[in-house]
Amino acid sequence: MATPKQIWEQQQSQMQRVKNSGINSGNGSPIKDDKEEEMAKSALASFRAKEEEIERKKMEVRDKVQAYMGRVEEATRRLADIREELDSLIDPMRKEVANVRKKIDTVNRELKPLGQSCQKKEREYKEALEAFNDKNKEKAQLVSKLMELVSESEKLRMTKLDELSKNIETLR
Repeated sequence: MATPKQIWEQQQSQMQRVKNSGINSGNGSPIKDDKEEEMAKSALASFRAKEEEIERKKMEVRDKVQAYMGRVEEATRRLADIREELDSLIDPMRKEVANVRKKIDTVNRELKPLGQSCQKKEREYKEALEAFNDKNKEKAQLVSKLMELVSESEKLRMTKLDELSKNIETLR
């Protein structure tokens, strides 16, 4: 498709040819001059019609582009609003997560010495339990020894009582 400038230049050249042919013919008849003038007018009219059509199409395209740009701007505004909403939703979550992480770190710092203290107490408990078990075994051994001694002493006493009782019987 030719541009408006090219069409205009073509029409200008046609008009120039028409004028030049009139000049060349010199003593041409008035009918030829009227025809040439009519052709020039029709060429000019068709040029203006094409120019108006081009201008109309240009305006239509401009309107379409402006409408499209309006829709694009509206969509951009909506996207910006959505982005702001998302950011406002995400930011509090980030702050809350950061606060929770800080609390977890604080608790971990507090738990570390407690864990160490528990391990120390556990070791002390195991040592005390071992000592208790050792003392319990020792006690059991001592009790059994005491029982043996008591039983031996009881036997001795019984034998002495028997002897005394024999002695008393013999004395009677």
